[in-house]
Amino acid sequence: MQYFVTGATGFIGKRLVKKLLERKGSVVHFLIRQESEGKVAGLRKYWGAGAARVVPVFGDLTAKKLGVSADAIKQIKGQIDHFYHLAAVYDLGADEASQIAVNIEGTRNTVELAAAIQARHFHHVSSIAAAGLYEGVFREDMFEEAENYEHPYFMTKHESEKIVRHECKLPWSVYRPAMVVGDSSTGEMDKIDGPYYFFKLIQRMRQVLPPWMPSVGLEGGRINIVPVDFVVNALDVISHQKGITKKCFHLVDPVGYRVGDVLDIFSRAAHAPKMNLFINAALLGFIPRSVTKGLMALAPVRRVRQAIMKDLGLPEDMLTFVNYPTRFDCRDTLAALKGTGVACPNLKDYAWRLWDYWERHLDPALHIDHTLRGTVAGKVVLITGGSSGIGLATAHKFAEAGAITVICGRDVDKLEEACKEAKAKGYSFIAYPADIADMADCDRFIKQLIDDHGGVDFLINNAGRSIRRAIESSYDRFHDFERTMQLNYFGCLRVTMGLLPGMVAKHKGHVVNISSIGVLTNAPRFSAYVASKAALEAWARCASSEFADQGVSFTTINMPLVRTPMIAPTGLYNNVPTLAPEEAADMVAEACIFKPVRIATRLGITGQVLHAVLPRVAQIAMNTAFRMFPDSGAAKGAKPGDKVVKQHLSPEAVAMQQMMRGIHF
Repeated sequence: MQYFVTGATGFIGKRLVKKLLERKGSVVHFLIRQESEGKVAGLRKYWGAGAARVVPVFGDLTAKKLGVSADAIKQIKGQIDHFYHLAAVYDLGADEASQIAVNIEGTRNTVELAAAIQARHFHHVSSIAAAGLYEGVFREDMFEEAENYEHPYFMTKHESEKIVRHECKLPWSVYRPAMVVGDSSTGEMDKIDGPYYFFKLIQRMRQVLPPWMPSVGLEGGRINIVPVDFVVNALDVISHQKGITKKCFHLVDPVGYRVGDVLDIFSRAAHAPKMNLFINAALLGFIPRSVTKGLMALAPVRRVRQAIMKDLGLPEDMLTFVNYPTRFDCRDTLAALKGTGVACPNLKDYAWRLWDYWERHLDPALHIDHTLRGTVAGKVVLITGGSSGIGLATAHKFAEAGAITVICGRDVDKLEEACKEAKAKGYSFIAYPADIADMADCDRFIKQLIDDHGGVDFLINNAGRSIRRAIESSYDRFHDFERTMQLNYFGCLRVTMGLLPGMVAKHKGHVVNISSIGVLTNAPRFSAYVASKAALEAWARCASSEFADQGVSFTTINMPLVRTPMIAPTGLYNNVPTLAPEEAADMVAEACIFKPVRIATRLGITGQVLHAVLPRVAQIAMNTAFRMFPDSGAAKGAKPGDKVVKQHLSPEAVAMQQMMRGIHF
């Protein structure tokens, strides 16, 4: 048999051609633009067929008779047994003009060519979108009953099918595939649409929440999803059967799923939190259109909506179809496929393959330079407290990535030693002695920094002081709170505000504040430290709102317990699970690359949620931990040189340390 295929280079078309070529003696003629002639060799290789069996026909979908030359028409006239029309715009976000040109006028041009070459049967691959937003069950013998198809995609799909039904003089058949996703065996897909639009949201949920935590999903109408291999196999089988003239076949999943079910299936496939509670999107229907329209007229509302949609990669019209109202009957398709071995697989059985392929090949984040070098090379990065601990580990990571790495600290000897380490490794630091807790010295340092480097591109507010002492042991030590606030809050603030004007002037800059997991969990014994870090977080939240349109962004890192000189005085931390400074530096690098609002461990977020939802339970848990762990010798008033009594933890305390890795007690 001889075939003619439009859209043969598309996702479905390539696979259909390959399937047709499996038939003995088959020859496939396919439409391709003249300027794409260079792709023919690659297509033949994909199809595993030579020039005798795969014949390019040069033309253009938007031209009369597809722009195929008279000689080409003459050569294949009367030879084509089956003509498959797949070429179309399958994109909700495409502009109306291009959809009309391709989907409507392109179909009319295709019908003309099919008639000119006297094809024996015309197969039009339409879409369930041709039904519009029909309320209820849409049967295969229905067409004129379609309703609510004002959206360009729905309208052009409906009108193109109408052309076939009313203008095609050849025997014709129509096929309406559901939402086509990747191959059920390999997961292979060529673009992001349909359910893939929600994959980024699911991925974000997985990043911030543990998989066992129940989450809230969005319920809506029923959506129908089919894998590309089912569509191709069904097309191949049905199109070669007798008695299909002027019939339509719904290539859909007979089961179908509600939006919430689909989100939950893919959440499970991604090992993200399962959606146990669903909010029905239909509930939003009570809001009058006039109110919705009025809200969208407000610039802040539009900005928020656009930012969310852009961040998640959702097209503007996506949410319009969450309450999709149509279900599709497919009894004629099921009858045609009976006994052929072709059936739509269950989404639950292959969803994991779709997710895996998306995350490995289609995730938009894969195509962005997310390397630290790509982010900071040649940029000025200031790391306060950069002579030891987290700051020093971060400085090494950034300098190695090509950043102009500036560190500051009070101890000149430590700064010099840090610079020697860097030089030995093949890069360099620029070190400045500075006491961040001294406001006058901060001002001097900032002026020198601006004079020498013109400001900074990245500011890492790492310098800090931690005090582990219960409040009941601090009644006569108010200076603990003053000196902690002086460095952790006022000092960081002084540096940040000194550098912000330069960032605003350049319309770019990023500030990373090293906070603590204790701010999320309200860790006992750290009231002075947690309060100072919480103050810095609160300021950053206000600042991020003010500078959101100035190109300056802020990230707060709720750092868990890290093995640094800061925790050395607390002996019981010697055997506590902690992060290495290099791991903490990785979190700082992530903050600079991705610029999230917050970076926190799952345990920290869980603690924050617990305090928000069940505050009394959270207090009891933390109070239990507070009583379980002893004060350090220093907190009890021990002085340097005093004999230190080794602290022993109970088995319960050891178990809690292991369970709550990184929390300060």
